[in-house]
Amino acid sequence: MATTRPDTGGMDDVASSFDKIRANIERVIEGKTDVVRLALVALLAEGHLLIEDVPGVGKTMLAKALARSIDCSVRRIQFTPDLLPSDVTGVSVFNQERGDFEFKPGAIFANIVLGDEINRASPKTQAALLESMEERQVTVDGVTYQLGVPFMVVATQNPIEHEGTYPLPEAQRDRFMLELNIGYPTRQAEIEILETHGRTTTLLSELQPVADAPTVADMIDGVKTVHVADTLKRYIVDLVRATRDHADLALGASPRAALALLRAARAAGAVAGRDYVVPDDVKELVNPVLAHRLITAPEAQMIGRTAADVLADIVEYVPIPIRGRGES
Repeated sequence: MATTRPDTGGMDDVASSFDKIRANIERVIEGKTDVVRLALVALLAEGHLLIEDVPGVGKTMLAKALARSIDCSVRRIQFTPDLLPSDVTGVSVFNQERGDFEFKPGAIFANIVLGDEINRASPKTQAALLESMEERQVTVDGVTYQLGVPFMVVATQNPIEHEGTYPLPEAQRDRFMLELNIGYPTRQAEIEILETHGRTTTLLSELQPVADAPTVADMIDGVKTVHVADTLKRYIVDLVRATRDHADLALGASPRAALALLRAARAAGAVAGRDYVVPDDVKELVNPVLAHRLITAPEAQMIGRTAADVLADIVEYVPIPIRGRGES
């Protein structure tokens, strides 16, 4: 039986604010509209973003441009082998004047946290992010501190630099809602990069905020009201379960992955100005949401099969729901 969708008259406001932020970021990120859009989808879905690609394609530039486009607190963490967990979460320091311990917040206490080269830190330091990314809180010496809204970790890593790096454990990768690969620009976009950035290196610093933290928080609340039909929820579950049964995968997607796909699809619908999700929203997000969570079987790796190849097969054979909007 069909159910009544909630009144979501604010989708136009969400889409309008989204367009302003996207256009602002694209002032410094040339020819990567889809990448910028997905980065903002992760923000509005209250997810975290992992950007993995070769050096020099604009990973850190994208993260900085996103942070500068929103008037909110921003902290950058340069991950290195000697970075300590307390540098991330904070530490209790004895205050001699007051005669007790005082908490000094770490770099994680910001609306947007830029983690540069996250895989250069030790596993112990990487683990310091787990609680904050999943539960949006930090516990130090038995005391729990809540993080603000919005809260997003944008992490970068270079896949080909293995010396001095520590691979992200599965539990850490699973906490990133999306993994994006920026890729090389087109020939025309690269010419425009030379025109735009060849004269000055201060273009990023001139970027002005076009939204603030309360605006983004309102956008996030708006995304939560986007309707997802029961048929689409079953479609998401079928896609995720298919990864667990596929012969070419040693590790399939977790229930957390299904939730991430649902939330990201809601955000994708909202930024398109809709108060409902369509199957194409889900299909577009399958690879960026699921691929980094999967581990291909050794036999598949030997013949060059990747997680993206497997997901392409799964999307092909899992039936798409015929009805999606009015059905509950």
